[in-house]
Amino acid sequence: MAVKETADDMAVVEGEDLIAVLRALAERAGKIVLAYYVEGEEIEVRSKDDSSPVTAADEACEEFILEALAKLTPDIPVVSEEAASGGHIPEVAAGERFWLVDPLDGTREFISRNGEFTVNIALIEDGEPVAGVVHAPAMAMTWAGVRERGSEKGLAVYAETDKPTMPIAARTPPADGLTIVASRRHGSGDELESFLADKQVKERVSAGSSLKFCLVATAKADLYPRFGRTMEWDTAAGQAVLMAAGGRVETRDGAPLRYGKPEYENPYFIAWGARA
Repeated sequence: MAVKETADDMAVVEGEDLIAVLRALAERAGKIVLAYYVEGEEIEVRSKDDSSPVTAADEACEEFILEALAKLTPDIPVVSEEAASGGHIPEVAAGERFWLVDPLDGTREFISRNGEFTVNIALIEDGEPVAGVVHAPAMAMTWAGVRERGSEKGLAVYAETDKPTMPIAARTPPADGLTIVASRRHGSGDELESFLADKQVKERVSAGSSLKFCLVATAKADLYPRFGRTMEWDTAAGQAVLMAAGGRVETRDGAPLRYGKPEYENPYFIAWGARA
């Protein structure tokens, strides 16, 4: 397996090998999630301190991913949603490489059984998501991407579960108008309408979880504005895929959306396809 030697003497898989590793990890984690997604069986739901829901599927999936990453890269810390919610956040020095994990992004979609939930795993390097995987277990779909830090594009792929990967790329805005993708459950109201007021909009679509980034990465949408609260584990994997596909994610003032922020909370952001 190809490795990349780094300045701190750690080695991580890179390129297509890293995509293969992340895909295998996410798809195995997805099978754990699906074991709790059985038709006719009640999904037990609890509320966390922030009133967001959590299920046994979230916790079992996270446990598997944390164990796997500890074996794969024992020297790279992992920040994961459920552990962080319980107060277990490792010390991450400024600029340090770390993993960001959302074991079940879109728990409300999981509970409602609409299929639009994902397993998210991303590798952060000096504040940038340089690799990531988004796997939708109920849809049997996986998106993954990897790129060099600071580069505008890398290798991005899509695959159906257990099928070969195919390359994907974000598109430049079409002449007949933009396709806007928005959150299925967290509308942005007047702020979104104000942002779109001077743009030619052809179509609006809704999607749950990090699938919104993947729609832009696969040229099925052009723009994903988010003017609501998100955490870094919600966005890192999707951003990694989109940036590898040639897109970008920026704050309202045009700065790149970066990671390792205090409390791991994001500002409002806009995810764009390829530049015109």
